[in-house]
Amino acid sequence: MRVLALGAHPDDIEIFMFGTMAAYATQGAELTFAIATDGAKGGRGDPAALARARREEAAEAAGLLGVVPRFLDFPDGALVADAALITALKALIGEVKPDLAITHAPNDYHGDHRALSDGVRIAASFAVPVLHADTLGGTGFSPTLYVDISGHADIKARAIRAHRSQDPERFVDAARTQNEFRAGQCNGAKGMLAEAFRFEPVFPFADIRALLPPAPPIRPVTVSTKIVT
Repeated sequence: MRVLALGAHPDDIEIFMFGTMAAYATQGAELTFAIATDGAKGGRGDPAALARARREEAAEAAGLLGVVPRFLDFPDGALVADAALITALKALIGEVKPDLAITHAPNDYHGDHRALSDGVRIAASFAVPVLHADTLGGTGFSPTLYVDISGHADIKARAIRAHRSQDPERFVDAARTQNEFRAGQCNGAKGMLAEAFRFEPVFPFADIRALLPPAPPIRPVTVSTKIVT
């Protein structure tokens, strides 16, 4: 099983899908992380220095799963689904030959996220199914699939914290809150965590459930045991 995770910025894979990547890693999947932009606008100070720092942070985070990330190095804040991006993505997909590609939702909050989503959709064509990760705060997102990440919360938090330039605690807290909500949404037990995804069937890929790690187990739904007289 080969999985290609694509994030627009150096911390996006960690925030939106790292728990699922950790679940894949425990299954022995071959993981590839690709980061589309250089992250140079993700803070104050010298853009070149920030880009270098964020590259190092991304490498540290991915290294927790034994992954060496790929950097496409498009300008931060200016990503568009043009010929240059699509060509780069097609080349990456052709090299990696993934069984599944995971990237941002087409309606996520950041223009770079939306551009990457569009580019991946076009580049994937008949080569690989594309799964969309949850949006920031879950805004405007309707999941169709969930992955149980309850056993991977610590490594996900460590991966997010590797991005020291980004004030990471705010993302650690936000991601956990969102993952708790998504677990509850799919009837997971108390204390469980889940990452949510959406798959839109596109020929020739109609059903990709077998490609994902397990969802949280469904709890029985019971009526009240109270006796009313």
